[in-house]
Amino acid sequence: MEIILRETIETLGQEGEIVKVKSGYARNYLIPQQKAVLVTKAALARLEKEKQAIAARLAEEKKQADGLAAQLEGKVIAISKRVGEENRLFGSVTNGDIAQAIADAGVTVDKKSIVLADAIKAIGEYKVTVKTGYQTTATVTVQVVPENMESEQ
Repeated sequence: MEIILRETIETLGQEGEIVKVKSGYARNYLIPQQKAVLVTKAALARLEKEKQAIAARLAEEKKQADGLAAQLEGKVIAISKRVGEENRLFGSVTNGDIAQAIADAGVTVDKKSIVLADAIKAIGEYKVTVKTGYQTTATVTVQVVPENMESEQ
């Protein structure tokens, strides 16, 4: 089934693109959520009228994503956690912990945009990818360090 995207969807494409999807996905999710419309003559005519506005909006989103990526690229974030034997953490470092540490450094990111391959459960240095926009990412270095035990006693 061919549809016109009304908003950018990471796995499908950008706003205004005509894409093919399975009919159930379109009928049960995309169209009811108003994320897409069926390809019809009226929808194509409306798309032609809105092409310039869509292009301007996408360019602005791309500019913002590139700016955020430039702010984040190469940033080093330190997170202190309690550790037990063999330098293993009590719990793990989560997306929320990393998002909070980045926010403390002055840049606001959504915790859903942080990509962790595995949970961080040991001290050390890790490279973490942050999605800043459609097909735009930045790499942040996260240093997990042991929390100072003397300050607790």
